[in-house]
Amino acid sequence: MKPVCVLGNGQLGRMLRQAGEPLGIAVYPVGLDAEPESVPFQHSVITAEIERWPETALTRELARHTAFVNRDIFPLLADRYTQKKLLDELKLATAPWQLLASSDEWSSIYSDLGELAIVKRRVGGYDGRGQWRLHPGEETALPADCYGECIVEQGIHFSGEVSLIGARNTQGQCVFYPLTHNLHQDGILRASVVLPTPQPHLQQQAEQMLSAIMNRLGYVGVMAMECFIVGERLLINELAPRVHNSGHWTQNGASISQFELHLRAILDLPLPLPVITAPSVMVNLIGTAVNTDWLALPLVHLHWYEKEVRPGRKVGHLNLNHPDSAQLCQTLQLLAPLLSEEYQPGLQWAQQSLST
Repeated sequence: MKPVCVLGNGQLGRMLRQAGEPLGIAVYPVGLDAEPESVPFQHSVITAEIERWPETALTRELARHTAFVNRDIFPLLADRYTQKKLLDELKLATAPWQLLASSDEWSSIYSDLGELAIVKRRVGGYDGRGQWRLHPGEETALPADCYGECIVEQGIHFSGEVSLIGARNTQGQCVFYPLTHNLHQDGILRASVVLPTPQPHLQQQAEQMLSAIMNRLGYVGVMAMECFIVGERLLINELAPRVHNSGHWTQNGASISQFELHLRAILDLPLPLPVITAPSVMVNLIGTAVNTDWLALPLVHLHWYEKEVRPGRKVGHLNLNHPDSAQLCQTLQLLAPLLSEEYQPGLQWAQQSLST
């Protein structure tokens, strides 16, 4: 099988490499500043763990590579303005929005979108960075360079957040995992819960939406779609053309992980529907030192990224999986004293989600 070069050498590239090893697929995560001659890209399939990158000697070389899968799709989806335009063209539900061009527009923005405005930078910004929640009179908190470089969305009152992880191959075949229910705090994903049998009407909506997007783009590989639940329908929040944090539970909770599924899709290997037989929970580890006491709990799988621990930085995650939701809840209760106060709302939310 052809080797795979991953543009970007963070945790997603690392987990793609780990997924390739059992299949005999050589996966090379490479930093953006690597010298082109040090990267075996000539006979490889190229993918990326990031949506946007600076121009370097390596990225200039890869931009000419015919086997760079989704090469021209990354910049389209990395810009929230062009991403939103795509969703509008496909007539897929998303929060009402507009380009934020001038400070003179605020009166009409609040009139059109309501009194909670969500401002997001067109490019960059994630995990709560590069985003602002504004009410009338708070516009001065916005940096001046945002005008022309941001979109503004209507603040949505939602009952829950979900994401759909799906994959498409070169023949147009699409497969999907069950919807993942997510809890964010300050814009950062804290925990995810997956039930093997999702709500049928939401699952069907989500699959129709994501398949329409991937088919329109001719996308190949894994894509994530984050949505708000509003009543009985979904509104698309954002798209990620790559493996995604909310799909990490698949490493221990699915017959094929999202990382293996991505490699299968881009290498044109068989793409069966992954089998999910039990509930799963994923807990993000953020700015927290490793604690080997977690491993005393038999349902806990630790995935550590070997990064320097800093406040707000994703340094690992814990996966838990068991057919009996009660046992999962019991393990979360035992895990709680081993994690700091900031984790407690996420652990309690996960237990509630498993019990409904």
